[in-house]
Amino acid sequence: MATMEAPARSRGSLHQAPFVNEPFTDFTRDDNARAMRAAIAKVRSQLGREYDLIIGGKRFKTTDKIKSINPARPSEIVGLHQKAGKEHVDPAMAAALKAFETWSRTPAEERAALLFRTGDLLRERKHEFSAWLVFEVSKNWAEADGDIAETIDFCEYYAREILRLSKIETPVQLPGEHDRLLYIALGVGAVIPPWNFPAAIMAGMTLASIVSGNTVILKPSSDSPTIAAKFVELLEEAGMPEGVVNFCPGAGASFGNAVVAHPKTRYIAFTGSREVGITINKMAAEVPAGQIWIKRTILEMGGKDAIIVDADADLDSAVEGVATAAFGFQGQKCSACSRAIIDERIYDKFLEKLKARVEKLTVGDPTENTNMGAVINAGSMKDILGYIEAGKKDGRLLTGGETIPSTDGGFFLQPTVIVDIPPKSKLEQEEIFGPVLVVMKSRNFEHALEIANDTEFGLTGAIYSSSRDKIDRAVQDFHVGNLYINRKCTGAMVGAHPFGGFNMSGTDSKSGGPDYLYLFTQGKSVAEKIR
Repeated sequence: MATMEAPARSRGSLHQAPFVNEPFTDFTRDDNARAMRAAIAKVRSQLGREYDLIIGGKRFKTTDKIKSINPARPSEIVGLHQKAGKEHVDPAMAAALKAFETWSRTPAEERAALLFRTGDLLRERKHEFSAWLVFEVSKNWAEADGDIAETIDFCEYYAREILRLSKIETPVQLPGEHDRLLYIALGVGAVIPPWNFPAAIMAGMTLASIVSGNTVILKPSSDSPTIAAKFVELLEEAGMPEGVVNFCPGAGASFGNAVVAHPKTRYIAFTGSREVGITINKMAAEVPAGQIWIKRTILEMGGKDAIIVDADADLDSAVEGVATAAFGFQGQKCSACSRAIIDERIYDKFLEKLKARVEKLTVGDPTENTNMGAVINAGSMKDILGYIEAGKKDGRLLTGGETIPSTDGGFFLQPTVIVDIPPKSKLEQEEIFGPVLVVMKSRNFEHALEIANDTEFGLTGAIYSSSRDKIDRAVQDFHVGNLYINRKCTGAMVGAHPFGGFNMSGTDSKSGGPDYLYLFTQGKSVAEKIR
C-alpha cells in the first residue's frame, strides 16, 4: 500500500500526464492524523442536515424521508434525505432526456475536463470526504481514505479513457475512403450503487456514464445517501450542467424498479447483491411499449472469495493476508476473503497464528481509528449472527462470535473465525457480508482448487505458494475475475486491477480498466467516400 503524500499538481494539467494512482495517506504521521481529526470535527458539526432531491438542477422535498444513521451510534442522524417515489420517475427521466440532447453532443474534451475538475476538488477535500464515510458507513480512517483515493482515480482514469476512445482509428483505411469508428453515448442510465463503497462505486459508475456522454438517474443506497449527495454537490461545483445527474434517493422496490422498467431507460449500472442483480437483469429483459432498444445491464454482484494457502507458502505472509482481507471494513466487501482453504500439512499451525492475529484487532467507534467499526445496520447484524450460529453447528468456533456491547447501541461484532467447515455447507456457499471467516482443510493443491471453484460466484481469489507450477495452474484454473498471487484478495487498484467477476458475481464489467467505457457507449462506424 502506498503511503506517500500526493505531489502538488496544478489544476487542469493532470490530463497531460500519464495516469498515476492517488497515493494513500499515512496516518502514522502526526500532521496527517491532526488533519483527519480536524475533518472529523468539521463533518460532525454538519451531521443531521437535510438534503433535497435534485431533478433537472431543481431541488425538491418529499413527505417521506430517508434517515441515514451512524452505524456506530444509531441515534445520530448523518443526513436527512427526501424519498423519491414512482411519481418522480417520469420527471427525472424527462430532465435526463432533455440534458442528453446537449450533453451527448458536448465534445469529449469538455466532458473529460469536468472529471478532471471534480478530481481536483475532491483531492483538496480528501479528508473531509473520508470523514463522511467514517460517520455514514463506519469505515476506519485507512478504509475511508482508500475509498476516496479510488474515487479520485476514477475521475482521472475515465477522463483519460474517453480522450483515448475519442481518437481511436479503424485498423484499415480503404482506398478512396475516410473510415472512422465513433464511440457514442447510449442515453439515460439508471445508476444504482451499494452502501459499502458509497463514494468509489457510486462515483465510478456515475463518472463512467457522464464522461461517455450519457445522463443519469442516480439512486444511492438508503444506507449511504449522504456521501452521494456531497459528491453531486461537488459535480455541480465543478460545472456539471443541470439534468446530467439527477439525485434521487428512494426505495429499490418502488422507485428503483420503476426506473429499471421505464421504456426510456437505456442501461442499468448496478452493484449489490446477487438477488437484486438477478431481479434487475430479468426486469431489464422485458420490452415495454415504446422501448426501441435492448437495455444493457452492467452488473457487479456478490462473491464467496477464497484464499488458498499451500503447504509451501510463507505462513506469516499468508496469515496477514487472510486476516486483512477477511476483516477489513468488517468483511463488508464483495472481494473480502470469506473462505480460507489451508493445506492439511500446515492447518494447525496456520490456525494458531491466525487466532493470535485476529484477536489483536480492535473494534469500536471508527472516529478513533479502530481496526473495525460497526456493521451497516441492525438487520445485517441479525443476519450475520444467524450465520455464526449455523457455523457453530457445522464447524468449530475458533475466536469471536459475539456482539460487542456499546453504550450508544452501535452494531459492533467481534471478528469471527469458524474452522473445520465442510464443503457445500451454508457458510461455505453463501455470501455473509460481515466479519466472519470460515477455514477449511484441503488434502493438496488440486483439492484446494476444487473447493475454491465449487460455488456459484467467481469474483476474487488468491493463492499463497512458492511453487511456480502451482501459481501457473491457479492462473489457468482458479475461475475468478480478479486473482492475486501471494497477496490478499482485496484492494483492487484502478488501472492495475480491472475489477469484475464471473458467474453469479456479475457481468465481469472490469471497472477501472481499459474496457469499461465500452459498456457505456456504442460503436458507430462511419465510412465516407473521398471525392
